[in-house]
Amino acid sequence: MNKILCIGEALIDMICTDKGKSLSDGEHFLKKAGGAPTNVAAAIAALGGNVEISAKVGKDPFGAHLIEVLKNFGVSTDAIKIDPNHFTTFAFVSLMENGERDFYFNRGADGMLDTEDVKAIDMSSFLISHFGSATAFLPGPLQSTYEFLLSKAIEHHHFISFDPNYRELLFGNNKAEFIKRSLNFIQQANFFKVSDEEAFLISGKTQLNEAAEYFGKYNNGVFAITLGKDGTLIGIQGETRIIPSIPIIPVDTTGAGDAFVGAVLYQLSKFNNHEINSLDINQWISIFENANKAGARTCEYMGAMEAFKHLSSDIFNS
Repeated sequence: MNKILCIGEALIDMICTDKGKSLSDGEHFLKKAGGAPTNVAAAIAALGGNVEISAKVGKDPFGAHLIEVLKNFGVSTDAIKIDPNHFTTFAFVSLMENGERDFYFNRGADGMLDTEDVKAIDMSSFLISHFGSATAFLPGPLQSTYEFLLSKAIEHHHFISFDPNYRELLFGNNKAEFIKRSLNFIQQANFFKVSDEEAFLISGKTQLNEAAEYFGKYNNGVFAITLGKDGTLIGIQGETRIIPSIPIIPVDTTGAGDAFVGAVLYQLSKFNNHEINSLDINQWISIFENANKAGARTCEYMGAMEAFKHLSSDIFNS
């Protein structure tokens, strides 16, 4: 099993359990380990993959909790740096009665990962690098570190994976910067996953087929546009297909996209670069069908990390 490196945010999600209340009115909060690349790494490990995460946390109980959770899943935390000067990053979330999320982002240590922190990583020991957090596109040391590790991944001929994880509340006033930086990664990725919302935003198109055509011209790799209950549109070797969703009654969709990406990368880690490049469209379809199974399983439990405890490669045979 080849090794995968996940890069980006590790944070604590503080979820308000007072339904329909704003963050200012809520009184009860549930602490959950989170961050998109953190979720992807946990999903890969839960499926049986060999994965390490590069991130930064504070020297506090919450950073210790993140490291403990990841270790319990089997994720290597050797590349996690502990910052004595910045608190672990928090994301506070409350689901309002109208379905909108009340969101507040208290950024700390995760944005302080700098190039000196990652120079000791042996990039030659990895086959796949996954870049998976839009917070890396915010100003700060992590922004340049992301670019630095992308150049190192290319230099070492890694299979490069990218998931932009757009957050309106972080980039609402600066969409152009998000789009520009996303396109740089998309252009160099061997695989990328976007939601339909992200596909329209980044491509500037209003129709799904137009967005898919745009990405096909912009990127020579494989891509997936997730469509919720309507399935997943995949683009492979100039062809597009729709992979149907798996019918379930969702309990919580948090982390489903991260489980999907983790399942794709876990399956690819069984091959070498030449074998990945030789996969035909039917093999890719099988990989994405299995990834849909991982995403669906995640939706059946409350909270991403809790759901990942129920992930295993056995689900691919169901």
